[in-house]
Amino acid sequence: MTSTETPVELTTAPVDAPANDIALTEQAATKVRALLDQEGRDDLRLRIAVQPGGCAGLQYQLFFDERSLDGDTELDLHGVPLVLDRMSAPYLGGATIDFTDTIEQQGFTIDNPNASSGCACGNSFCG
Repeated sequence: MTSTETPVELTTAPVDAPANDIALTEQAATKVRALLDQEGRDDLRLRIAVQPGGCAGLQYQLFFDERSLDGDTELDLHGVPLVLDRMSAPYLGGATIDFTDTIEQQGFTIDNPNASSGCACGNSFCG
């Protein structure tokens, strides 16, 4: 699985959106499970992170990871092992991860209620 990076901008980490409030649609879970099966390893989990970068200041990163970091939040959503690091978790509370597969677009999308507006590039948003 390749890293999916979507630039984001958030001013501060929201304190009222717990990390375990993140959602993974069944369509996204099906795609992740298929990708995990292709990897052929049972020690991998989907890690979702918010990191500096992109045109708006922060970007999402989705990748398979076998590591356990201090402060990680571990979830199991629709049979998908998912992990968030402690710095990213507050930004992702209430977010929904989906997978789109249409003629116009294919890939993972994140609907994040912590984002209030987007920018001209279409890949960034502001908190």
